[in-house]
Amino acid sequence: MRDDPQAVMLFAAGFGTRMGALTADRPKPLIPVAGRPLMDHALDLVTAAGIGRKVVNLHYKSQMLASHLAGQDIALSLETPEILETGGGLRQALPLLGDGPVFTLNTDAIWHGPNPLTLARAAWDPTRMDALLVCIQPQLAVGHTGRGDFVLDEAGRMTRGPGLIYGGAQIIRTEGLSSITDKAFSLNILWDRMLADGRLFGLSYPGQWCDVGHPDGIAMAERMIGYGDV
Repeated sequence: MRDDPQAVMLFAAGFGTRMGALTADRPKPLIPVAGRPLMDHALDLVTAAGIGRKVVNLHYKSQMLASHLAGQDIALSLETPEILETGGGLRQALPLLGDGPVFTLNTDAIWHGPNPLTLARAAWDPTRMDALLVCIQPQLAVGHTGRGDFVLDEAGRMTRGPGLIYGGAQIIRTEGLSSITDKAFSLNILWDRMLADGRLFGLSYPGQWCDVGHPDGIAMAERMIGYGDV
């Protein structure tokens, strides 16, 4: 089995309820930031990182997103009748992603700095790691008010606790998904197993990052990247 990731899963099935009225007529990945849909910002990262195989999962207002992606070399994984969450969605998409570890990327964040997928590939060590998460220092997470998700030790191993914020980009081995009995489940279940084995790793992103999960995040992200500055 391959040890180097060659495919990416872009998570785009969610309801975007925190966006309120903005997602009444469109899925969250089609909300514009700096004049372009969030999905296109995510795809820019994928293209720049040279990842050839791309899969997007769909559920809420799936036809709108499918139409937006039409004509591109992107496989679609439709979750129906129910949404499968990150773990279930990734497991359903495995036939499209292929064997070996994969990148995953949330489509509701804007990154300002180096490409997080490129950084993850450069740091990936399959002899030690089952997952490598790109995390953000709180002072670089624009508009984020939470306590953080993980702490890194000197070797880059992760433990749960207030500290770094998971930015929604990672490389992850998928073999463990088959042993989870739930149909819909979070990838946190798989991360906790990797953590117990000492094989959950992270890296600290050196640039800025903005979660566009709520309406105020749009303006924050645009200010962060200097959109509209003269």
